[in-house]
Amino acid sequence: MSESGLPRPVSGYRLAHSYCLIFYQKNTIFIYSILFYTIFGKIFFTLVQIGLISTKLAISLLLSIILTHISCSFLHLLSLYYSMLLNYWYIYPQMTFLIIHSASGTIGNESSHSFLNQSNFMKHLFLNILRAACMLTALAGNGQPAQDNRWTIRQNGGIQWNVTGRLPHSDHIEMSGEQVSLWLEYGVDTLGQPTVRRTVIFPSFRLKPNDTHASLMRTFTDADLPAFLVDGQPLKPRLLNGSHLPGLRETVGQIVFDGVLEIQSLLKPVKAASSSKGLVLKRKLFPSVKRAAAFERFVFINQSERAVTVAMEYKYTETRTDTLLSVDGPLAVVQSTGDDGSKSIQPGDSAAFQVTYQAVRHLEKPTLPDAWQEEQQRRERVAAIWNGLEIQTPDPVLNTAFAFAKLRATESIFKTKNGYVNSPGGLTYYAGIWANDQAEYAGPYFAYAGDPLGAEASVTAYDWFARYMNPAYKPIPSSIIAEGTGYWNGAGDRGDQAMIAYGAARFALARGDAKTANRLWPLIEWCLAFCYKKINAEGVVDSDSDELEGRFPAGKANLATSCLYYDALLSAAMLSKDLGKPKAQTNLYLEQAGKLRKAIEAFFGADVAGYPTYRYYNGNTTLRSWICMPLTVGLFERKEGTVNALFSPTLWTSDGLATEAGSTVFWDRSTLYALRGVLASGATNKGIDYLTYYSNRRLLGEHVPYPVEAYPEGNQRHLATESALYCRIYTEGLFGLRPTGLHSFAISPTLPSKWNFMRLQNVDAFGEKFDIVVDRQARDTKVTILRPGKETLSFDWNGKKPIQVNLHQ
Repeated sequence: MSESGLPRPVSGYRLAHSYCLIFYQKNTIFIYSILFYTIFGKIFFTLVQIGLISTKLAISLLLSIILTHISCSFLHLLSLYYSMLLNYWYIYPQMTFLIIHSASGTIGNESSHSFLNQSNFMKHLFLNILRAACMLTALAGNGQPAQDNRWTIRQNGGIQWNVTGRLPHSDHIEMSGEQVSLWLEYGVDTLGQPTVRRTVIFPSFRLKPNDTHASLMRTFTDADLPAFLVDGQPLKPRLLNGSHLPGLRETVGQIVFDGVLEIQSLLKPVKAASSSKGLVLKRKLFPSVKRAAAFERFVFINQSERAVTVAMEYKYTETRTDTLLSVDGPLAVVQSTGDDGSKSIQPGDSAAFQVTYQAVRHLEKPTLPDAWQEEQQRRERVAAIWNGLEIQTPDPVLNTAFAFAKLRATESIFKTKNGYVNSPGGLTYYAGIWANDQAEYAGPYFAYAGDPLGAEASVTAYDWFARYMNPAYKPIPSSIIAEGTGYWNGAGDRGDQAMIAYGAARFALARGDAKTANRLWPLIEWCLAFCYKKINAEGVVDSDSDELEGRFPAGKANLATSCLYYDALLSAAMLSKDLGKPKAQTNLYLEQAGKLRKAIEAFFGADVAGYPTYRYYNGNTTLRSWICMPLTVGLFERKEGTVNALFSPTLWTSDGLATEAGSTVFWDRSTLYALRGVLASGATNKGIDYLTYYSNRRLLGEHVPYPVEAYPEGNQRHLATESALYCRIYTEGLFGLRPTGLHSFAISPTLPSKWNFMRLQNVDAFGEKFDIVVDRQARDTKVTILRPGKETLSFDWNGKKPIQVNLHQ
């Protein structure tokens, strides 16, 4: 490679000689050429399907490669090389050359005849095509792959997919209420017809063994729906009165999600003209806010010029568990219809039918809630969440992604026998809490969000963990499960005490309520003492693993645990002072934090893969995504090297950070931490570029609209706490909020160079409600704290030392 990063020039004789051999030397070469074009075509088609490049770019690339491939058989390299320099597509012919010749063995090997004789030609060909595909995706601008969004943003804040091609396509999404979670796998097939698979989960309906995964759930497919007839013709093909009827032609026009998933289709007889008007069918799916029930509404809208009769058959099915396999008596899942029967729909009018999926206990009789009222309650709950903590920037994608993230984080709060708790969801994790998900990730977000259930659920989680404090300082379990009645500690000490102390201290400070802070103080104090006992000879904290629970190596002491403990010590010192604890205790925490800071630098600071950043554990020689942790807790000594390493080609992928350089595994949580840390460190413009790319992909791409857990594990489930981490990119990263007391905080807003303003509205923290307004001025940044009915606080900030704000001065 040359210093510019492009392939070095190769002699014209060697190139022409090699290509002549490729095209003319045996009859089998024709097959190789066809295979070569086919493979490249398939790669570009796949890249378009998953949204990495646009259709236009794919066609341009493929044509460029084909034309270059053919012309290289007859042209001398020098004429080609100089023409490439004058053409925008210069790199693609060179990649074609690299693929064929590195596969054939002619680069670095004078015997170009070996192309026809190498038994491993196909292996090398596939490897080099893969490398070329990676190079292509990196050319889309700013080091990011091109994005061809499937969805668009609606004016009301929802998102919409206009189904105009790129089929088939399917996706999955989760929605939750206090006693139910609705997981939907929905899609459109190659004929434009919809498919929906509904899994309904009831977290407080427990099965045996009553472990993490014991929530009652049932799955319903389209085959489980009641039959519909339109003027006597079935919606789906069926045998009716001895005749096989074909069903209606259904074509999906658009899918909308605004807290309710709505699939809009056009229904016509199979033989009807394509231009003829027909019925519009809107399927609306959503969970109940309060009940152990989920709903599906079928709304038929008559767009024709004559009356249409629509009928839905009555249906009632009940699936009852064996009492020996259920907790607290027999449990049942019931599917039932509402508004069944025939309805005549006049032109321009509509009619609605409903299907309810609910759980009942102890042979209770199921109710028949009104699905329309339940839909309104669901929309009111969504609106209440969206009207809470709100971000306003010049970028509608970021604003909308934030709105959806806080919806997912907040809706996933479940009513259990021992109080409300936030749980991750994802078909697996309900009615339980985890030291990382709830204590570390979600709690510090709910301290700002202003949602009463969110704050209550956070306190409940910390209370559940506090029950396991003990004088022998045995680890608190990683997870409290089964509505608080059991626990899981299968991974040993993951650094859970550092997670709990970090989250509880930040939550207590930001809530600004002395009563809550005093309630959590014994837990914070105990967890800090536990961590102190785990300090090793090098001055950092030992633990059995980390939050990935052994999926990737973490050594005996990892960077994440020590960083969380360091931040927890600082927060505890601030909280100790405000709660009137002995000054010696405050000073002790500060002293321990100072020593730990030096130890983190000495033990973890390292040159990894050429970057002056951090090793994740002793012996770690590859870049790891969690090297971002120091940036999130104010350790900026290795900021530049760490930022460059995080966004390096070996670690950053089309889906954010790989867990480890060279791996295809990713967990969004480390990407979300990294984006927060990069913005908090002051690398604003670079951080915004990557945040914008990530937000587009998650909000409007192929799998929407939330951050995900991981891949391949879990198939990118929309776990709730990842969404809480996304919101913290803005509160703690972009705005740089750091609690310093029950009624005080530091703020260092990093306004991107292309923005003139940003606002964080309806903040409910530090005992008050306020807005933060950041405006660009000629020489500095103006930061305004708007407090209803109270004095407005205004600051001019030069972008250096954080602004100290005391709301009770």
